[in-house]
Amino acid sequence: MTRVESSGRRWPVFTVVAVAVVVFLLGGLGGGFQGKLADVQKNDNASFLPAQAESTIVTNESAKFVSVETVPGAVVFHRDGGLTDADRAAIEQARTTIATIDGVATDSVTPTQFSQDGSTASVFVPLIAKQDGTAVTGPALADTEQHVLDAARAAVDGGVEVLPAGPGGLLVAFIDAFEGLDSTLLLVALLVVIVILLVVYRSPVLWVFPLFSALLALGLSSMVIYLLADHELLTLTGQSQGILFVLVIGAGTDYALLLIARYREELHFHDNRFDAMIKAWRESAPAITASAVTVILGLLCLSFSELNSNKSLGPVAAIGIACTYVVMMTFLPVVLSVVGRWVFWPRTPRVDGATDLATHGMWGRIAGFVGRRDRPAWIGATVLLAALFAVGIGSLQTDGLTATENFTGTPDAVRGQALYDADFDPGAGAPAVVTTNAAAVDAVIAAASGVEGVRQGPGSVCVQIDLEKVEGLLRNSGGTTPELPPGCPPAILNVAPIDGRTVVNVALDDSYDSPEALQTVQRLRDALHEVPGADALVGGSSAATLDVQTASVHDRNLIIPIVLVVIFVVLAILLRALLTPLILIATVVLSFAATLGVSGIFFTHVFHFAGADPSFPLFAFVFLVALGIDYNIFLMTRVREETLEHGTRSGVLRGLAVTGGVITSAGIVLAGTFAVLGVLPLVVLAQVGFAVAFGVLLDTIVVRSVLVPALSHDIGKAIWWPSALARAKD
Repeated sequence: MTRVESSGRRWPVFTVVAVAVVVFLLGGLGGGFQGKLADVQKNDNASFLPAQAESTIVTNESAKFVSVETVPGAVVFHRDGGLTDADRAAIEQARTTIATIDGVATDSVTPTQFSQDGSTASVFVPLIAKQDGTAVTGPALADTEQHVLDAARAAVDGGVEVLPAGPGGLLVAFIDAFEGLDSTLLLVALLVVIVILLVVYRSPVLWVFPLFSALLALGLSSMVIYLLADHELLTLTGQSQGILFVLVIGAGTDYALLLIARYREELHFHDNRFDAMIKAWRESAPAITASAVTVILGLLCLSFSELNSNKSLGPVAAIGIACTYVVMMTFLPVVLSVVGRWVFWPRTPRVDGATDLATHGMWGRIAGFVGRRDRPAWIGATVLLAALFAVGIGSLQTDGLTATENFTGTPDAVRGQALYDADFDPGAGAPAVVTTNAAAVDAVIAAASGVEGVRQGPGSVCVQIDLEKVEGLLRNSGGTTPELPPGCPPAILNVAPIDGRTVVNVALDDSYDSPEALQTVQRLRDALHEVPGADALVGGSSAATLDVQTASVHDRNLIIPIVLVVIFVVLAILLRALLTPLILIATVVLSFAATLGVSGIFFTHVFHFAGADPSFPLFAFVFLVALGIDYNIFLMTRVREETLEHGTRSGVLRGLAVTGGVITSAGIVLAGTFAVLGVLPLVVLAQVGFAVAFGVLLDTIVVRSVLVPALSHDIGKAIWWPSALARAKD
């Protein structure tokens, strides 16, 4: 029996204990910041875009012409069989009340519109998004929208359905969808992990420690991220917050599983539990550290994104992993060492130095099979993964989703938008916004009016009106709206040019986020960029959506190669070889491709999603490759350790046998936590959750259990080229 004597300890015990105490205090304090993260979220397309995006430039330039920036929105009233005269009077009263609500752009509330069949009415109700340079928070926007709907519903009887619509209503629906992040999502994730840990450990007590440590890590990371987002040093979206929660819980539990498995193993060789933990910490630290560093660096590659949402997701998730690593390598080993062996009850490990986990059990038999049938095993696994990719990739459509298609269910805003589009001008309320040199405004209006997809008729393409001038006109007319001819308002009501620039609003034929509207914006840009001396730029809600989709494709094509290079470098340094990193990366990329194929089949033919967000392949790649390579790191670091004593081929089989159970458990935990993203009613998170969950299981069961060990066993010691191990015994 091997023992570690006290005099030989070089483990930084006091440092680790001190950090553990600090982590415990800060993690507990940080728990209060989880619920506050919603206050610093930004979920609109404009906040996602870089400063150089055309729509962003237009937004900043057009803001000079108004003191209040708004989000277009509408309230829809509907009664099957038609609205009665009493309904119409009540709706008018509702419109008057709505105009007085704080947070509503009162001057922009328009007269009520009625559908041709008389069953539906709509009131244009823009919400104040920014006033005097101060942006309105997401929760405040949601509160204003709710007050608007409450006032509308209070004014009409129960037979009239009242629904939100337009970009404002849909934005608030997105914000509402993320309300469950700090409650429902976290609770479901914790329940999933508890069940899995109970099955893995078969102990009524042990699961508490890794889970409590994960919660400390979540509190610590929430505090750091809140402070950075509050000072606008990063952009936090509801999407990145949701991923943060499941990533911290999943990765934290994975690190805990690896450490505890090694601790249990060492308890068979040490009668002193502190000695056992010291040895377990020393032996597992390289793999856990390499895993954390790989994931952090892979996530930080998102910093090269054009999209602020992608750019900030990297630091947000990287902070989560870093905090998780610190907690799991300090607080968890300290508390486990203090409480003693009894936490493993009823399977308490005893000192029996004869224990050799590499020679028995299910994973010993699997390792034996891989050793006997290595070449057929890795060829078969490769063919399976390639077939999954080939069969399903044609079904994966990543052209983007409309705002209404982004929900897995049918919230009120989606129903309201459907009613609005059916009965009213779908392009109203969210025009394309053009900034141009004032001297060329007539040429710009003429060019825009001739673009396919631009609404035809009087008043479709006009210079923006000055609301203060309109207020002055109403005051001078005694509050009575004067009769104006159809078409654009008189030039006297237009905004005055600023620095030689002015703003033109262009009404579209189609709903602002439809593929047709995005195509119209592209045609507008092509036409207006050619107008001599105009320096015209096209922005607005449709343009922002188009720019987000374009930037997503750019980010995907740029970042994926960068991630591969970064991970290769980390693996080469860790394993001190060049061939092994190439093999590991190739197998994980093949697993990613297979996951895309399976996702295409499920998204289209099982879940019946309308498509996928352009950012989906990038998110799936970063998380699958960065997290999937983790399990290969766990495996191959142990294989290298065993190779030093037993040779490469024996080391591969022993490494697989010893790590098989814990890595599979870790994969199931991570898959389960990412699958929990499906509880949120958003397609993009459901898709990322499914892809990562399936991909991690595929990577754990096929790639790490069969493909990598079988291929490594078949190649033999050459996998360590050019290190000295490549010349050692096979």
